[in-house]
Amino acid sequence: MENLPKDPVLMLSVVNTELRDYYPSLDALCEDRHVEKDMVIDALKRIDYAYDEGKNQFV
Repeated sequence: MENLPKDPVLMLSVVNTELRDYYPSLDALCEDRHVEKDMVIDALKRIDYAYDEGKNQFV
């Protein structure tokens, strides 16, 4: 599955799960899933989440 859910809450769940289980970074996830990193960051910013590189999660 290359695309992420459009709903930011669902996207948060999928992205954080994928980051935890499969990807060492947001860059790696976006490259593999063929999505724009800025799109993910902006979508999750709308629900008050930001990427924490040290934790490799949106918090």
